[in-house]
Amino acid sequence: MAIARTVFLALLLALGVAPLAEAQNGKPLFIAADMVRDRGGSGPACVLTSRFMRKEGVAWRIRVQDATGTELDDKSLKSVVVELSDGQKIEAHFKGHPPGDAPTDHFWSTSWKIPEDYPTGSFNYKVVATASDGTTQSWQPFNVKPSLLTVVAGTFEPAK
Repeated sequence: MAIARTVFLALLLALGVAPLAEAQNGKPLFIAADMVRDRGGSGPACVLTSRFMRKEGVAWRIRVQDATGTELDDKSLKSVVVELSDGQKIEAHFKGHPPGDAPTDHFWSTSWKIPEDYPTGSFNYKVVATASDGTTQSWQPFNVKPSLLTVVAGTFEPAK
């Protein structure tokens, strides 16, 4: 009976410790992202929006943190990529913002110019961060039309 109890306790301990070790090695990542109008668009740059015309630039601003809340930069992550629902993958870069000599913040960002022949409608996208150990974490906006990337009728023509 004592042997059975010892084996049972050892089994419980082993089962309880395994998930803990896995969680510590999994290194969860936390992602926050938004979409803004890129410079040279139909309105002011870096203003939150989800609606864009063809030939207009969409910019994504992305923060990635570890479980302690520490922000992860390009030395801590292998990559951060925006994946569009049509399969396109747009690599993000970690840099200071606004661009220039006096940035006030640093975060991941990327942009994409909507092709002139791109279909109109609402499209899903996701952000995928890959840690240096190869683990990945993805983030998607709320699955409601106002939160999704929306291409509206019309083509943006920059002022000349």
